[in-house]
Amino acid sequence: MKYTVSIEIALPRERVVQLLADPAHMPKWLRGLVLHEPLSGAHGRVGTESRVVMQMGKQEMECLETITRREPADLRGIPKEQIVHFDREIVVEGMWSAVRDRLTEAGPETTLWVSESEYRFSGLLMRLMGPLMRGAFRKQSQQHMQDFKAFAEQGKDVREAKG
Repeated sequence: MKYTVSIEIALPRERVVQLLADPAHMPKWLRGLVLHEPLSGAHGRVGTESRVVMQMGKQEMECLETITRREPADLRGIPKEQIVHFDREIVVEGMWSAVRDRLTEAGPETTLWVSESEYRFSGLLMRLMGPLMRGAFRKQSQQHMQDFKAFAEQGKDVREAKG
């Protein structure tokens, strides 16, 4: 299963990539994040494996995330024609996914974030349920992007929106 979602953020690309790359900001925009801890390597660096725990309703999901691409490695002074890449693989029981994020300069003060997601399912139940959940997966990806946009542009924290 594959899909693509995108959003424009009213901030310069360099600011957007710095906010995305900073692990201290993740709980502010990544709805349901309980824990994101590197098991090997440094946060955001290629090859780093991290344990990620997400809360979805009353259910907790734990997965392993591996950073597969980050270009450029230095996120300062990026030439405007260069595309910024953040790619990762996520493995959880019964499912493997790859997320390929691309950030481009849509204008001097605007960033276009395009995210491609690919999922593969194993086990009979996941192979039957996975394709039926496509809309929910896509909706969740779009929600994360909208939450990031609200955080980046207006300082909104998803943890304060409960209730």
